[in-house]
Amino acid sequence: MLTTLLFRDDAYLKDCLAKVEAVTEDGGIILDRTVFYATGGGQPGDLGALELTSGERIAIKTTIYSPDKSAIIHMPETMDIAPRIGDEVRAVLDWDLRYKRMRIHTALHLLTTVLPYPVTGGAIGDGEGRLDFDIPDAGLEKEAITAELMRRITQNAPISYRWITDEELEANPTLVKTMSVKPPMGTGKVRLVEIEGLDLQPCGGTHVRNTSEIGPVAVAAIEKKGKINRRVRISLA
Repeated sequence: MLTTLLFRDDAYLKDCLAKVEAVTEDGGIILDRTVFYATGGGQPGDLGALELTSGERIAIKTTIYSPDKSAIIHMPETMDIAPRIGDEVRAVLDWDLRYKRMRIHTALHLLTTVLPYPVTGGAIGDGEGRLDFDIPDAGLEKEAITAELMRRITQNAPISYRWITDEELEANPTLVKTMSVKPPMGTGKVRLVEIEGLDLQPCGGTHVRNTSEIGPVAVAAIEKKGKINRRVRISLA
């Protein structure tokens, strides 16, 4: 069983028609194709709904990968409505929430260029996010980081994708900035996200098409997390 991940080719798709392939014991719904991003890489799974041809609507509270990573499971808020295998549904995103996550995810990629240190952790929230850096020296200033981050955002740099093989990534380990989250490998190819002239790194998440879409961003806090770790939080203004 394999779910076609439509969001990898077009993160701006807000809905799609799909067929129910399976329903798990705990009510999770597996489709043959989906626009829903599944939890992974620090980015939470999408919310939204599955609309049945009967007019009924199944609210989705999160989206996760199957244990073997071959399918995406849409987890319903309740078990009141259960589709049947073979049913056609329309998968509809909570687009406003997804778009905030796309903007903040792309901003976090840019933050790694402002602070070019190993990344030890990270998380993407709803209009906010954070990265943990292995920084041997303190003295970071919120205002200075914000100014440099905004300078990059306002360059209106386009974002594009390309694929390389697992072997090519292994031969270029400097592409990987995260120490705790490994790139999505194992299928034979890895997707690279390029912010033109600014950044290139492997990532399976969703991003905006141009840095100008991120909008105003500010460093909300810098926290000390251990002797050499600093947590930098950013938020959409």
